[in-house]
Amino acid sequence: MVPFMHSERPAVAMRLVGALAIVALAIHIATNMWGPYGFHRDEFLYLSMGKHLRFWRMDFPPFIALVANLSRAIGGDTLIVIRLFPAIAHAALVLLAGVIAREMGGGRRGQGIAAFAVLVSPLFLRAGGMLQPVVFDQLWWTLALFGLLRLVNTGNGQWWLGIGGALGAGLLTKFSIAFIGIPLLAAVLLTGERRWLATRWPWIALGVALLIGAPSLVGQYSLDFPLRSQMDALQGSQLERMTYLRFISEQLLFGPGIVLAVFGCAALIRGPLERFRVLGLSCLGAFLLLLVLHGKAYYIGPIYPALYAAGAARLELVERFPLRRVLLATTFALIAGYGAVAAPIGVPFLRPLVMARYAQALGMSKATETNRGEQLALPQDYADMIGWREMVRTVADVYNTLPRDERADVVVIGENYGEAGALEFYGPAFGLPPAVSTAGSFWFFGPGERPGTIALTLGISSADLSEFYGEVKEVARFDSPWMVPEERGVEILIGRKPKVALQAIWPLAAGRN
Repeated sequence: MVPFMHSERPAVAMRLVGALAIVALAIHIATNMWGPYGFHRDEFLYLSMGKHLRFWRMDFPPFIALVANLSRAIGGDTLIVIRLFPAIAHAALVLLAGVIAREMGGGRRGQGIAAFAVLVSPLFLRAGGMLQPVVFDQLWWTLALFGLLRLVNTGNGQWWLGIGGALGAGLLTKFSIAFIGIPLLAAVLLTGERRWLATRWPWIALGVALLIGAPSLVGQYSLDFPLRSQMDALQGSQLERMTYLRFISEQLLFGPGIVLAVFGCAALIRGPLERFRVLGLSCLGAFLLLLVLHGKAYYIGPIYPALYAAGAARLELVERFPLRRVLLATTFALIAGYGAVAAPIGVPFLRPLVMARYAQALGMSKATETNRGEQLALPQDYADMIGWREMVRTVADVYNTLPRDERADVVVIGENYGEAGALEFYGPAFGLPPAVSTAGSFWFFGPGERPGTIALTLGISSADLSEFYGEVKEVARFDSPWMVPEERGVEILIGRKPKVALQAIWPLAAGRN
């Protein structure tokens, strides 16, 4: 089959694809206005990163901290505003899937199916519903692949600048952008697109990417590469459980769109869409790289909008009209059916008890398994959206029982970033002093100026606190049956008679995290 020429691309089905993008945005806005859940533990971390923003000295890429600050500047600390930009990013992915399908020759039905698959997949619904880097990572990968597609379609070297800009934004967001950047380069070398390497455009694009992503690289260098310890901790607690079989099998949780993606990848590499082989090889290379490195299943999610588009475009190239219509209708029905069943997994709109019963009735054990292999009643992300305000209120109740003269000396300490972030976010409303923690990014924020003559701690064990305080007393416990195991039966302690000042304790305690 002769590949279609650039001028023969179908028109963009803007009304259909645009309507689906608006639906995606509306779903997230409605859920955040009326849903039964609150902020996620990770969101507390990113909000704290924004509050303590040091653009060139962050242990994580700073983009998410910038988004957090922008969100708060727009509308304060409400769920609907804090999660607005992730929702917009999901809507943009829906739109891009349709546009990419059009670039490959997909008509109205193909564009609609590609966009619809991104709309209803739990992979993208979940990512678009929280202030996390994940959905932005998905967006930058997709934009980079779109730029590559436009490069092939137009022959205009300036599209390298779009690719470089997307990869640079990815570097400013997550270091996982390397998992598409490296395969993309390899795919260029393996195809006729390597001719571009003799021009100035790819090298300018490299400079653009490094310039945009420079704060992430400088931050790692200035802090002695904290990414190494972060990856060691991740490998020891989560990634070691990710076998090849599990990585592949968990792709099925993202829905029947995975079949569309495989179909599309095959068409790109050796089929009627092989004009865009460089795109197919980039996606396949990213998949194999993450498979070999034991990445989490969702890490490869950003290749799917482009592959859904390829699969949908390929269906529209089936020559026999009755068969083509049946395939398109069946694909839509399967994606819609799975999307309806899996909607509660992607969007947190069912109350915890109802959600737990729903997951149990459908046997969704994989969907309710934690990163460490523990089985929960709810999906872990949902369990991590419950109880934080009540936890902070319990700490505040203890704080308010202390004599007024002691409160001036109290330092509130959280054991992990979720607890510390919740204390920092909700604490001021309850009259609590600023929170500190030695966990992860909070260590870089520092111990504050108070000497810590009295410590009010959340989640730290008596044995650990006794190493630094001569008098330790448990004053309360917080429990919530829906939260993850580490947040159940959490100790709240008061430490007095410090053995050393808090500022001296800091580097000693930080070595444990």
